[in-house]
Parts: sequence; structure tokens; C-alpha cells
Amino acid sequence: MHLKTLTLRGFKSFASATTMRFEPGINCVVGPNGSGKSNVVDALAWVMGEQGVKTLRGSAMADVIFAGTSKRPALGRAEVALTIDNADSALPIDYTEVTISRTLFRSGGSEYAINGTSCRLLDIQELLSDTGMGREMHVVIGQGRLDAVLTANPEDRRGFIEEAAGVLKHRRRKEKALRKLESMQGSFTRIEDLTTELRRQLGPLAKQAEAARRAQIIQADARDARSRLLADDLAQQQARVQAEHVDAEKLAQQQAENARQVEAARERVAALEEAAAQASPELARLTEQWERLTSLEERFRSLGQVAAERVRSLQAATTARSHGETPEEIRQRAAEAQQQEDSLAEEVTASQDRLTQAIAEREKLEAHERTVERELAELNRAAADRREDAARLLGQIQTVTTRIESLGEEAERVATSLEAARARANNAATECARLEEDIVAASDTDDVLAITHEETSRELAAAQRAVAQARDAQQEAREQAAAWNAKADALGLSLVPEDATAWALESGPRITGVLREQLRVDQGWETALEAALAGAATAVVGKDLDAAVDTLRAAREAAAGHLEIVITSAGGADEREEENTRALAEAWKHVQPDVDAAVVALSVLEAQPGIQSAVNHLLAGAALAADLVTARKLIDAGAPLVATRQGDVLTAYRAWGGENSQASLLARQSAYEEALGQAQEAAQTAQSLARSLAEAESRLAEAEAENERTGAELAARDSKLAATTAQLGALRQTLANASEEVTRSEERQERLLSELEERRAALLGLQARQEVASTGPEAFEERVQEAGKQRDEAHQKTRTARQAETEARLHLRTREERLRAIAGRGESLRRQAAAVEERIRREEQAAQRRAVAAQSASEVGVWAQRALSAAGALRTQVGEKRAAADSSRSARETEISAARRHLDELQSAQRELADLGHRRELARAELRLRFEQLSAQALEELGMEAEGLIEEYGPLAMIPTEDGEVPYVREEQERRLARAERDLARLGKINPLALEEHAALEERQRYLAGQLMDLRKSRDDLLQIVRDLDEHIEDVLRSALADVADRFTEVFARLFPGGEGRLVLTDPDSPLTTGIEIEARPAGKRVKRLSLLSGGERSLTAIAFLVAIFMARPSPFYVMDEVEAALDDVNLSRLIEIFKELQHSSQLLIITHQKRTMEIADTLYGVAMREEGLTSVVSQRMRDMAPQ
Repeated sequence: MHLKTLTLRGFKSFASATTMRFEPGINCVVGPNGSGKSNVVDALAWVMGEQGVKTLRGSAMADVIFAGTSKRPALGRAEVALTIDNADSALPIDYTEVTISRTLFRSGGSEYAINGTSCRLLDIQELLSDTGMGREMHVVIGQGRLDAVLTANPEDRRGFIEEAAGVLKHRRRKEKALRKLESMQGSFTRIEDLTTELRRQLGPLAKQAEAARRAQIIQADARDARSRLLADDLAQQQARVQAEHVDAEKLAQQQAENARQVEAARERVAALEEAAAQASPELARLTEQWERLTSLEERFRSLGQVAAERVRSLQAATTARSHGETPEEIRQRAAEAQQQEDSLAEEVTASQDRLTQAIAEREKLEAHERTVERELAELNRAAADRREDAARLLGQIQTVTTRIESLGEEAERVATSLEAARARANNAATECARLEEDIVAASDTDDVLAITHEETSRELAAAQRAVAQARDAQQEAREQAAAWNAKADALGLSLVPEDATAWALESGPRITGVLREQLRVDQGWETALEAALAGAATAVVGKDLDAAVDTLRAAREAAAGHLEIVITSAGGADEREEENTRALAEAWKHVQPDVDAAVVALSVLEAQPGIQSAVNHLLAGAALAADLVTARKLIDAGAPLVATRQGDVLTAYRAWGGENSQASLLARQSAYEEALGQAQEAAQTAQSLARSLAEAESRLAEAEAENERTGAELAARDSKLAATTAQLGALRQTLANASEEVTRSEERQERLLSELEERRAALLGLQARQEVASTGPEAFEERVQEAGKQRDEAHQKTRTARQAETEARLHLRTREERLRAIAGRGESLRRQAAAVEERIRREEQAAQRRAVAAQSASEVGVWAQRALSAAGALRTQVGEKRAAADSSRSARETEISAARRHLDELQSAQRELADLGHRRELARAELRLRFEQLSAQALEELGMEAEGLIEEYGPLAMIPTEDGEVPYVREEQERRLARAERDLARLGKINPLALEEHAALEERQRYLAGQLMDLRKSRDDLLQIVRDLDEHIEDVLRSALADVADRFTEVFARLFPGGEGRLVLTDPDSPLTTGIEIEARPAGKRVKRLSLLSGGERSLTAIAFLVAIFMARPSPFYVMDEVEAALDDVNLSRLIEIFKELQHSSQLLIITHQKRTMEIADTLYGVAMREEGLTSVVSQRMRDMAPQ
């Protein structure tokens, strides 16, 4: 078996599909760093089921999918397919080539397949486990794995050997059995609890069942009484419903008659209203004429009154005469007014001239005043500026002086603080140095105590592991013994004879046993031999032919069935037997099959002396072959009979066989005998482990006491050292704080001194400016006072000019007002004279027109009086006709009112009948609802329809009693029901399901008891299986540990000439839980601890350990990633020799940079990263390059 091809698609840097074809022997993968060589190792581990993300050099499983480059996008899945050549059938599968594939999608989904068929990860692990490959992946040695082997704990090192020995498969089976036991224990406990609870419940439930039986009798009596009472209620309600139905029919007849009368009254009212509607237009026309005539009469009356009033007013206006001045008088007054206006105009002109002179004087004086005030303002501003500058300078001088004083004080404080900080820093530094010396001294002196405690802790841990391992081993041994016993019992039961064979062993005359019990067959040939015996494997053994005849006769009489008998006292070999033997010898000489391909049937079994001749006769000329091909060759060469391992049989004229689902009888016999032997061995092992456990517990007690003592001493030392360390930490913090304070104080002091010098220089400048500003203020004040006097004089002159201007304005305004008052008065008087003349002319014309109008108004009054008389007479005539029509309308309205009242009475009666109908309908609905409720009650409580209940239990039905039938009496039935209810109440709360529950609980208790027995039997079987597995694992592992230890000593001596190395079991008595310590002492060194070895020595030691495993329990192939990187030429030469030996039994795939390693390769694979982020592979067989 060897690796044949590896195909990668989208795995890490292998974006495109890449196939690597491997050859048996040594295959080397070479290439520069970072080109993807180790990705090949990761792919092999990943496809064989590796689940550790760190092992695959990633942070998440999705990291194995090609992540993309700048030129190529990321892929959505990674797929790796590994094809294994299985021509030697090393894998338990009927294929010469096995392809294992694994696919991971970026969404998180994962798929596994074997030869294209989907499977589970567990299926792949179990398939590979028989070859020594498992989840520990010891056959794949990645980068950093060598150091991990050395730093692993002892138990992990044992895991490598377990995997190589193929133990992990059995451990998984054991874990599966233990998980079943654990889950079974929960079911077992639950069933026990349920059984106990059921027994507790059955007692009270039996009493409830008895009460329920009594309650059933009382409830039947109550039901009968309740049925009769309910039937009586239903019958009465039914009678009420029928009576109400008759009343409803009568009411319907009354409603029909009332509806007819209402319709007739409605028609009468409609006829009267139609007649009134026809008479209404005539009345309306007369009323309209009367109203129009009345209106005309009023208009004519008003017209006459207006004409009379017009005549009177015109006559009064004619007699009136106008009085006033004449036009000549008005013209005289106009001439006087014109003279006065001309005089005032001359005075206004003179006043305007005087005002113009006053304004000019006032403006001149105001300009002079503004000039003086401006000069005074400038002098005042200058004085204010001088005062402000002086105050500002004084304030600045005071501020700078104060700041200089505060800076001086702060500088003194900083200097004091600086000295104190320096003192604290010096003290802290001195104390820190002292404590550091104390800690160093304490650490140096207490290393022995720490080493001692560490040793005692290791001894304690080892003792604890030893006790735990001893207990586990003892338990496993017991479980193995139980499992083997269970297996032997099961196999023994399958071997118990049945039917005629059992009868013959018990009752057959001179039957000495069963043939299969007197045969011993080599392992692997049981099925073939049983097929060659052609049914005789199940035969019983008879002493002679007479015994066989008697047995067959008795079996037929007893109807025992078909029986096979082998006779032991038959004669020697007959001619046919010799002929068959010679034919087989000739065929054997012609075919010359391998030992593994075919054997003579008699050569693989041992028979007891008494039956040897019978067996020789049965198997004379018979051969056993591994397969049908070999069997066919032997038959063709003349062999009489050939049987195969699968149970197929060939002869020259007949063949039989095919699929058989059951193991052969001889195979089960061998397995039974093996199980008995294993069970005895497991029982002895358990006794031995009990003694080992007692010794381990004694050693554990001693180790615990010693570890507690050294731990207490170490804790006291650590406590003291921790206190000193804490004090040192505080002092170091104090020193750091003091140093920082010194630095800050020095920087602060430097800044303060610099600022102090700047402030002093600024103060000198301000003081000089103040001296300059304080000179010559007296002359400036005199100028200000003189300017103030000039301003006052100018202001006084300006005020006098303003008063003169005001008086001139007042004189002008007075003359202008007087002029405006009389201006145009003469012209107005002349126009008034002309108007008077015109008014006199118009009055004369108006008098003439008023006379004519008076005559016309008098005539209108006469005609208006005549028209008024005519309109009054006509209005009287129309009023009489209107009164007659109105009287007729009143009569008709009286008749219509009477008809409407009759209609209202009939409609009211109709509504009352309708209300009565509604009430009757509601009553009927209530009666029907009550009847339906009673019917529903009967159906719900009694399960009977109303008609059936009335018919069977109604008041007319007779009631059967013990003395005969009696008539129904409601009071008696009510008393009967009350008595039954009292009896039920006296019984208390009744469980109506008690009878069914009691029966169900009894049945469930019987069922659970059977289940409990089945669980106990299954638990015993599982315990036996676990014990059998533990025993088998211990045997395999003990042998593997011994072989690996021997191989390690040999390999170490070859890699370290003159050195010594060995593997030490931490618990030799318990191989299932023991750890493995590696002791390595190179030549010339006394150290044995691995941590004290150099890097190359550590690598060689790890390689020696792994190679020892490889040699002791070879696997089909091994993958090693740069394991020789840390080796020099000498050590590399030694390792290469080891590689050459390993290639004879296993295929090697080596990732290397060493030229010498490449030289021994049978095939080279060059890995390069030609495109950014993408790996490509080229390959070359070295034998193709060898010179011819």
C-alpha cells in the first residue's frame, strides 16, 4: 500500500487543479521558501481528517480555501483528493485503489467521500486506523512537530504509539460502549424510579377504584332519576311551545284585519287631501287680488296726500321775499378792503429784509462759537489722554512689580521642593539597591527548596496518575473479563446443538459427541474447511455403523429431523480415497500454488485420534484456496474438490456457494475457545492489578505528605519574597516619582528665573515712560482755561443774535398773517355783489315755475281721490269672494283632520298588534331556546335526543322497580335524585378514571419490570465487551511499547554513536494509562534531561523516537516536513541511512532543502510560485535521469 496521487483544487496557494503522482520509495518535494511546499503536507493531513486549525497553520478552517490575488479572485471551496494503492488489501475495502476526498465550502459546509461515495469523517478514520494512521497523525511530521514531540507530556507520547499500533479503533469502540453504558444507566435509574413510584401509587389507586365502582351504581340511579325529570321538563316545554303556536295564528288573523282597515282609512285621507289641493289655487288667486287692490288703495291715498302737500308748499314759497345788502353797498366795501391789503404788503417786505440781516449775523456768531468749542474739546481730549496714559503706566508698573514679587516667592518654593525631591530620590535609590540585593540573595539560597518542591510535585502527580491509571486499569481488566465472558456465553449459545443433533447427543445410542468439538482448524480457513466437509461439520460422532443405524432409526421414530453421523470405526483408506489423494497431488504439482493461495485441507486441522480416519476419508483429495481463481486452476489441473475462504466449493461436475450472512460454525467454535482463554487471562490480570493499586495508593499517601511539607516551606518563602518584592515595587515607584519631580522642578525653576529677568527689564522701561509723562502740566492748564473763557463769550453773542432773529421772525409772521387775513377780500366782495344780482333774477323765474307746479299738483290730487274710491269698491267685492272660499277650505280641513285621526287610531292599533306579535315571538323564541337548552342538556349529560328521551323516560312511561312498574311521580323522582346526590357527596371526591388507571398501572408495572431485566442483561453484555476490548488493547499496546522501546535504543545508538537512549514507562504495570519519558545521553555528556540538549540533538532525539515507532509498527507511508533542517552533515548522513532503511517497508514523502536528501530520492517534485500567490509543481523520476 502506498500513496498514488494527490489532487488539490483551491487549497491554499493551489488555485488551479494540481495532481502530484507519487512513487513507492522516497519522494522529495523541494523549492524556495514560501513557495507552498508545506501546503502539500497540510493537504495530506487535511484530507485524512485533520481538524486542528493550528495544525494547518491557520486561524479558521476557511483559511485553507484560496483567498485570491490581485489578478485572480478568491475561490468558494477547497477540495483535496488522495488516491491510495490498495493492491495488498491493507485497507479493509474491496478495491485495489481507494480515493479519499474532502471538500470545504466557504459557507462552512464540508463533505467527505470514499471512491466518490459520500461518507462521514468517522468512516475515513476507521478505514485508515487499521494501517496505523489515526487522529494523532503521527505519520505526518510537520514543521515544529519534532519539538512538540519532546515537549509533549508522557501520556501524549503514548498516544503516538497507540495510533501506530492500531489501538485507537478499539478505544473508540470502548468509548462508544461506555457512552452506551452511561446513557443506559440513566434509563436504568429512571425505570427503577418509575417502578418504585408505580408500586407506591397502586395502593391508594386500588381504594379509589373501589370507590369508583360504588359511585358507578349510585350514578346510574341518579342518571335514571335525572333522565325522567329532564324528560318531564322537555314534555312540558314542548306543550307550551305548541300552545304558543296556536296563539300566534290568532294574532296573525287580527293583524291582517287591522291592515285592511288601515289601508281603507289611508285611501280616504288621500281623497280628501286631493280635493283640498284642487280648491287651493282659486283661494290663492282671490287672496292675491285682494292684496293687490289693498296695495293700490294705499298708493292712491298717499298720492292725494302728497299732491295736497305740494300745493301748500308752492303757495308758501311764492309769498316769501328775500332781504339783505344791495350790490352797490357791497362794491363800496370792496374798495376799502383793497387799500388796506396794499399797505400790509409793504410792511411784510420791510420785515423780511430785517429777518435776513438777523439770520446772517446769527450764522456768523454760531460758526465762531463752533470754532472755539472745537479748540476747547481738543485741549480737553489732550488732557484726558495725558491723565489716562499716566494711570495706565502706573497700573502696568504695579502689575509688573507684583508679578516680580510672586515669581521670586515661587522660585524660592521651587528650589525648596527641588531639594526635597532630590533627597527622596537618593533615599529611594539606596533602599531599592538594598532590597534588590536581599531578593537576589533569597532567590539564590531558595532555589534548592523550589527544585525540591517541584520534584515532590512531579512525584505526587506521577503517584496520582499511577493510582488513577491503576484504578482505570483494574476497572478495564474487570470489564474486559466480563466482556470476554459475555462474548464466550453468546458464542456458546450460538454453538448449542439444535433439532436432531441435540436429540442425538441426548438420546442417540453410542453417540460420542459433535465432530466440530473434536477438530482444531488454523485461523482463516474455518469457512473453507466447513464448506469442504459439505455439512459434516454439524455431524455427531458414532462409534460404528450399528450405532449409526440405530440412531437414525430412533431419530425417525422420534421425528427429530435430519441427522448427520460420522462413523469412527470404519476401515482403512479405500481406493476412492487413495485416488482422490493422488489426483490432488498431481494437480498440486502442476499448479504449484503459493502457501497463502492454497493448502491441502488435511494440513490446516488437527483431529482427535479417534476420528482421524473418518476426517481423512471426508477430506481426501480436498484442497482449500484463497479465491475462486486459484480454485479454478486446481480443478482444471485435476483436483477432486476445492473450497475457498468465502465458502464456495468447486468440483469437476458441481459447484455451490454464494453469499452467507452467518459466520461459519467452525469459525464460531474457534472464536468461542479464544474468548474463554481471553476471559481467564483478563480475570488473572484484574487480580494482579488490584495488588498494584494497593501499592500505588500507599505511594500516593507518602507523596502527598512530602509535597505538602515542601509546599508549606515554599509558600512561607514565597510569602516573604512577595512582601519584599511588593516593598521594592513601592520604592521603585517612589524613586520614579521623585525623579520625575526633580526633572519638573528643575524645568520650572529655569522658566521662573527667565521670566523674572524679563519682568524686571519691562519694569525699568515703564518707569522711564512715567517720568517723561509727568513734565510741563501748568502751561497746558492755562491754555485750557483761556479757551473756556472764549467759548463762553462766543456763546453769549450767539444767544443774543438768536433772540434778535426770533423777534424779526415774529414781526414778519404777524404782518404775513394780517396780510393773508385781508388778502382777496375786495375781490370777494365784488364777486358777492355780482352773485346778489344773479340770485334776484333767479328768484323771479322760480316764482313763475312754482305757480305752474301748484296748478298741476291740484289736478293730480283730484284724480287720486277718484282712483281711491274705485279701488275701495273693487277690494270690497274681492274680499267677499275670498271669505266664502276660505270658509269652504276650513270645512274641508276639519273633515281631513277627522279622517287622519281615524287613520292614526288604526295605525296605533296596528303598532300595538305588532308589538304584541314581537312579544309573542320573543316568548316563543324563549320557549324554543329553553326547549333547545333542555335538549342540549339531555344530549350533553345523557347522550340522548329529546324525542328519544321523552319516549323512553317521559311522564307517560312506566317506571320499572323491584316490585313491578309504577307510574311517574315528579316528587318521588326528585327525592330519588336528591338521595343519590347525597350518597355521592358522602363518598367524597371520586376519580372516574381510577379503574382504568389501576389496570393501566398494573400493566405498566409488569412491562417496566421486563424492561428492567432487559437493561440489566444489556448492561452486563456491554461491560463484558468493554473488558474484552481493554484486554485486547493492553496486549497490543504492551507488545507495541516493548517493540518501540527496543527500536528506540537501536536507532538512538545509530544516530548518537557512543550515546545511550531509552524509553521509560511512568507506570509499567498499567500500559493502558502509562506515560513515556524519553532519556537521552549523547556520547561524552552526562545530562539526560531533554531541555539541556542542543537544537540538533533535540531534533535527532525526536526523530529517533518517531523512527522507532515507524520501525516497530510500520505504516504504509510517512510525510516529513524539513525534519533534517537543524542537522549538520554528519548527523544528516546518519539520518539518510535511516531513510534508506525505512523506504523498504514504507513510502516516504520528504519536504527538504538539503541536497544530500534530494540525492537519495526516487522522485523529485519542484514547487515554485511563478505567479503571485499561485503554486505550480513539476516532477521528475530520478531513474529516468540515470545514465544508461
